[in-house]
Amino acid sequence: MSAASSASIRSSIISRLRAAGCVFAEDEARLLISAARTPADLTAMVDRRAAGLPLEHVIGWAEFCGLRIAVDPGVFIPRPRTEFLVRQAEFLAGRAAGPGENRDRVVVLDLCCGSGALGLALATVLAGAELHAADVDPDAVRCARRNTSTVGGQVYQGDLYQPLPATLRGRVGILVANVPYVPTGEVSLLPPEARIHEPRAALDGGQDGLDVLRRVAGEAPGWLASSGWLLIETSEAQAPLATDAFSRAGLIPHVERSAEFSATVVMGTMPPT
Repeated sequence: MSAASSASIRSSIISRLRAAGCVFAEDEARLLISAARTPADLTAMVDRRAAGLPLEHVIGWAEFCGLRIAVDPGVFIPRPRTEFLVRQAEFLAGRAAGPGENRDRVVVLDLCCGSGALGLALATVLAGAELHAADVDPDAVRCARRNTSTVGGQVYQGDLYQPLPATLRGRVGILVANVPYVPTGEVSLLPPEARIHEPRAALDGGQDGLDVLRRVAGEAPGWLASSGWLLIETSEAQAPLATDAFSRAGLIPHVERSAEFSATVVMGTMPPT
């Protein structure tokens, strides 16, 4: 194919994507072209994207913490803002390692794991970490198992802590949970890409958005090591109620905010004994 022909195809795709409302049409066109194996494949992918399917579901992956995370259709797509949570967890990993251990030996638990992006990102930077993850959605579990297999991750299907092996109790150094935290009344305000193509259970956090957060925090002390940390992403407005939930669970809460990522993370650890 000539350079002129390639440029014409790219220009046509950009125009199609712009007409469909894609803000970053140029970048998306580049990704679609690089992901397509044949011209027919490219046409079908552009059609799906123009029809409103999330780009990550069309090309089959999302970039997260510099990694290419496989994301199957119907699976929650990891957001760039959640990279801030991973950074905070990495920083705390040294404190979370057990006595006589280094930061690379920390046990990581990723609840509501979706594609497994958070756990994989942490296990990648904490070489040798023991990774466990869980999600109630079977599609997410299959996706997470594929993503975390390269770091020896163990992924379980079930509701929060329910499917986890009892041997994890009291051993978890870093517990991350990207729980749903959109209030039920605001789900209808989400962009169609999320509202239509991602599972509602991964978005809807109940009346005030914190139903799942309270459950995760409430049971966390039974799973955390004595120096372990729980980290959950919330909105800035929800942070006061989230810290209250952490306190009621017996954790010492702390809030970190990032203007760069437009992110808020509530974290908590066990009181010293």
